[in-house]
Amino acid sequence: MDREALERARARLAEAREERPNRNDLEAAVERAETALDQLARTAAELEAVVPERLGSAIEHGMRIEVLPVARQIAEVRGLTGLVVRRLESLQAEIAAERRERLEDLGLLVELIGSGWRGVERRLDRSERILDRIERSLEERPGAALYRIDGVQGR
Repeated sequence: MDREALERARARLAEAREERPNRNDLEAAVERAETALDQLARTAAELEAVVPERLGSAIEHGMRIEVLPVARQIAEVRGLTGLVVRRLESLQAEIAAERRERLEDLGLLVELIGSGWRGVERRLDRSERILDRIERSLEERPGAALYRIDGVQGR
């Protein structure tokens, strides 16, 4: 540490010890402190009376400004959510009806295809029966007469 700074600090402390306040100065300081304490007490009493009312009105004002718009927005979101749910239920009902219709269409198509194949099968059976009769009639004949036709006449 610097010796000069140390010496200066010691000198100031010595001066302060020598300059003791007198009684009048102390009484004036105590009187000023009492006056300041009285004024502080009056200000504290005024604040105690005013702060709750102002705080209540500030909270109410804040609620009006901040909370009520949020409540309106929540109500709007709730309404829109209900609308979305109703639309989804409507879509679900439409999809179920469409699915039932497609299944009915598929059932009808299967029935038509089956009916068509049954018709084809009947025709094939009939054709096979006709071919069987022709084959049997050909087998029953001993042979066919063969006639030769020459282009030469008068022989």
